[in-house]
Amino acid sequence: MEDISNKLTIKDRFRGFLPVVVDVETAGLDPKKSALIEVAMMTVKIDENGQFVPDELYSANIRPFEGSEICQKNIDFLHIDPFDESRNLVTESDALLPMFKAIKKKLKEQGCKRAILVGHNAHFDHSFIFAAIDRLKAASKSPFHPFSVIDTASLSMLMLGQSVLQKACYAAHVDFDQNCAHGAAYDTRKETELFCAILNRFTKFCGMPEPVDIEIDYNNSKNKECDTESKDSAQDSCVCFSD
Repeated sequence: MEDISNKLTIKDRFRGFLPVVVDVETAGLDPKKSALIEVAMMTVKIDENGQFVPDELYSANIRPFEGSEICQKNIDFLHIDPFDESRNLVTESDALLPMFKAIKKKLKEQGCKRAILVGHNAHFDHSFIFAAIDRLKAASKSPFHPFSVIDTASLSMLMLGQSVLQKACYAAHVDFDQNCAHGAAYDTRKETELFCAILNRFTKFCGMPEPVDIEIDYNNSKNKECDTESKDSAQDSCVCFSD
């Protein structure tokens, strides 16, 4: 296979998406009710040697939104006082909207169409970010894909045989200080280093995926017929199963 590691861009490698590593710290497990108390986001880039490396970090400590729930067990575990104003607390709007704007600028620089959220157990982070987006009525300002994610816990299990962040970092030779864990900014930086280490290891042994130039016409009537047939078959299967 031809060495194309120095030819591909982030846009080429991720089908027009820009990976953005996200970590949140929360006062509970319910994205609609529990307070979002810390958030951090970090972009990645490809350096001059064709290696994936961390790029820019954005972080904020967030004041719990009005009416939010605070689970004391979560707070005790995180050792974070969500109402401590000395932590330079800001509203969800003041935390997230500037990050979204900065990431959209990165999208433009990289020629990407949208950001894709990367996280360790990414659907958890995704659910809290999008619950906040709903509260802010800021869907048009979000740079993120509404449902697709890249999960470093799954990638770590596949590539390293580990799913816990700290163990995965050790397996990937990424320094990890347990005393700094469970802070959004620190965890995001470590998750980004882990994500880059996994990508670089994959690239070393498998190479960069070659571009796929096939154009798909989603409006093609034949595809529509196939979709209809698939839906009908699925409905028939459901009926049979229910019987």
